[in-house]
Amino acid sequence: MVTVSVIKADIGGFVGHSESHPEILDLGREEMEKAKQSGLLVDHHVSHCGDDMFLIMTHERGEDSEEVHRLAWDTFTKGTELAKKLKLYGAGQDLLVDAFSGNIRGAGPGSAEMEIEERPSEPILVFMADKTSAGAFNLPLYKMFADPFNTPGLIIAEGLHEGFAFEIQDVREHVKITLNAPEEIYDLLIFLGAPSRYAVKKVYSRNTGEVGAVSSTDKLSLIAGRYVGKDDPAMVVRAQGNFPAVGEVIEPFTTPFIVEGWMRGSHHGPLMPVALKDAHPSRFDGPPRIACLGFQLANGKLIGPRDMFDDPGYDHAREKANTIADYLRSHGPFEPHRLPLEEMEYTTMPTIAGKLKSRWEPLEAGEPAKAKA
Repeated sequence: MVTVSVIKADIGGFVGHSESHPEILDLGREEMEKAKQSGLLVDHHVSHCGDDMFLIMTHERGEDSEEVHRLAWDTFTKGTELAKKLKLYGAGQDLLVDAFSGNIRGAGPGSAEMEIEERPSEPILVFMADKTSAGAFNLPLYKMFADPFNTPGLIIAEGLHEGFAFEIQDVREHVKITLNAPEEIYDLLIFLGAPSRYAVKKVYSRNTGEVGAVSSTDKLSLIAGRYVGKDDPAMVVRAQGNFPAVGEVIEPFTTPFIVEGWMRGSHHGPLMPVALKDAHPSRFDGPPRIACLGFQLANGKLIGPRDMFDDPGYDHAREKANTIADYLRSHGPFEPHRLPLEEMEYTTMPTIAGKLKSRWEPLEAGEPAKAKA
């Protein structure tokens, strides 16, 4: 068995929130290589999307390994020290606790892990997002694993025809439910369509029981109790065989669907699929970006990566994302560009509302309210 662990954190932006500094990424690679040489890791790859560093690791220690999670934490801690020396923006902003306590979950960094038995050919796709939230993968995961208009394999491929099971987490109440596609699609969509609260954690093949996808569902604001930035989620998806083909997995991103995030994590914007060279959101700290790295696993070794969105086939999606961005930005501080008030509870909104509370008056029947001086 081999475990694929993707653990990410924003430990400092260059410049502002737009990108990761090369020295931060080099430090991450050095720490990962030390762990590989010591035998802790089988292999590794360090990458980024915007100002988030993503540690892609393979090992034989299973999910939630304290040693692997400590490695990630220590790497982020050392990276934060370097970020402070370089005076990078928001140094260490995703590290929400003072010390490691055995697991990265609940400490700020996001994690997506799957323990698998490697197939004779094992393509995996690692998605890295920036300026968006934990539920941003709900729609694409639905299209990959439940929508035959996106994934014809659900109809014509024997290994997919029995459908998939979706594990959904309520990120506010910290409970989960598993629903089956296709027969429970209508129930499934009730929750998947509300990504600010519900997020797909894992998807399983109903044919074999194997895990096919896993995403990070950590909500930073719910952990910290205040606005600390968007969650910038990670996701790992297996492809081919009993899972959707590579082309079916990345097809959903030809539509730049609307996600929450963007500037100060407080706006709606289009999720733009980009090559790594363009994974540095700058316009209004956006638009939200997603990059995808493809690997072949070979005895735990990461063969690759291939930059999957570095493809002219996604040019139209990028153009459309810019058009949508123009339209949404024209709304300024008005909804639907700005998030609804219930999603702004971790910003300054409660403070302002509290200050003005005494100035609200009840409406009197038959006459307009009078403003106080």
